[in-house]
Amino acid sequence: MDMHTVVVGTSGTTAEDVVAVARHGARVELSAAAVDALAAARLIVDALAAKPEPVYGVSTGFGALASRHISHELRAQLQRNIVRSHAAGMGPRVEREVVRALMFLRLKTVASGHTGVRPEVAQTMADLLNAGITPVVHEYGSLGCSGDLAPLSHCALTLMGEGDAEGPDGTVRPAGELLAAHGIAPVELAEKEGLALLNGTDGMLGMLVMALADLKNLYTSADITAALSLEALLGTDKVLAPELHAIRPHPGQGVSADNMLRVLAGSGLTGRHADVTGDAPRVQDAYSVRCAPQVNGAGRDTLDHAAVVAGRELASSVDNPVVLADGRVESNGNFHGAPVAYVLDFLAIVAADLGSICERRTDRLLDKNRSHGLPPFLADDAGVDSGLMIAQYTQAALVSEMKRLAVPASADSIPSSAMQEDHVSMGWSAARKLRTAVDNLARVVAVELYAATRAVELRAAEGLVPAPASQAAVAALRAAGAEGPGPDRFLAPDLAAADTFVREGRLVAAVEPVTGPLA
Repeated sequence: MDMHTVVVGTSGTTAEDVVAVARHGARVELSAAAVDALAAARLIVDALAAKPEPVYGVSTGFGALASRHISHELRAQLQRNIVRSHAAGMGPRVEREVVRALMFLRLKTVASGHTGVRPEVAQTMADLLNAGITPVVHEYGSLGCSGDLAPLSHCALTLMGEGDAEGPDGTVRPAGELLAAHGIAPVELAEKEGLALLNGTDGMLGMLVMALADLKNLYTSADITAALSLEALLGTDKVLAPELHAIRPHPGQGVSADNMLRVLAGSGLTGRHADVTGDAPRVQDAYSVRCAPQVNGAGRDTLDHAAVVAGRELASSVDNPVVLADGRVESNGNFHGAPVAYVLDFLAIVAADLGSICERRTDRLLDKNRSHGLPPFLADDAGVDSGLMIAQYTQAALVSEMKRLAVPASADSIPSSAMQEDHVSMGWSAARKLRTAVDNLARVVAVELYAATRAVELRAAEGLVPAPASQAAVAALRAAGAEGPGPDRFLAPDLAAADTFVREGRLVAAVEPVTGPLA
């Protein structure tokens, strides 16, 4: 567990803090300013609750039932009931890191002072995170409008001491038992608090933030594997020249070209088009090799756009109604997930395309008709063994699924709540499929890495000298357990070791001592 503390104030949070809390167990603390803002907003809500005029979310029902005025004696029951009734998720459990991100981001909005939630409720939310108590949240239930209602409801249920939750030891128990074991008193919800705990884009935003962190690593890793493949295919690095990319100034394209060029520095394999026995001289390399900076770079630019959207959302207070600084409590549509849903879908598209170009290079490395002298399927003894033939099948199956996952969820909408909520974002669904796409992409990059390092080793055995960065990548991968060629050990390629090596950022770490920091 990461023991550093993330302080939650009134002005939002950072992507780094989300990852620290969600993945690394960082502790959470409310700032003094946040506690003051919570108390001030609560005074406004209490004053409105005492008035005879109905105020949405304070003294009325919700959604299609907003026209009903709720009497004082029923309001606490109303807040409990909205949590209980909305905790209607189904399907497999959502990952622990997603739930922790969901809880932390809801706390971020609560702490802004725009929700009217009491300070003690916010403190209990922080206490749950710090105790390592994770509500059981299910895969299905959110339409991404009025926020991630069902997932957030399951979290709020735990605050009330109801439902099931996972303790720090990984055991699922009744939430009331877990709270009691950690000395945490269940929350008794007051006016507006039930609604305020449910009405945000926190689930989809948390998954976006973590996907961006993962994709940053994978895009840098894919620049490295593209360079390794170019080198193993005896391609030319002239297409990576900065002056070529300066005349088409997409920022990501220049970054990817620079990364590849630095990986290939000092290579004795590049530019040998006319030197391969039996090959006709090549004027240029295939698109999957030559256009790697353009494809990888376009994806990088899309990541940058998505990070801008995430940053805006991390600075937002998403609730309905909201408490404004002048004392008004106003209904609004800020809970709609469209801005987040769109970029989640954009990222699924670029992940699929990056996976596709990685797979094409892998296939080229394995095809003796296009690999410029490499053995069929990079086998140790082709025919006696099949080399990486089926590794490419696995990679192709992953890419095929990623293409299906690239179909946008945000292009769909389905009406709910008796046509009151008649246009929804499907942002939660976009986030869920993106997580699968990112997971697949790590495996796809790992297969290319495995094939490219094997091919580089074979070139070295021919007496050619790979780039120092390539040699570092090969050595680190082998040390990590992904063994290289041999009559016996190569028969079962250890793709799992390569996958872990890529997704943990160890590929990037292995080459940066040679190349310097890669973007």
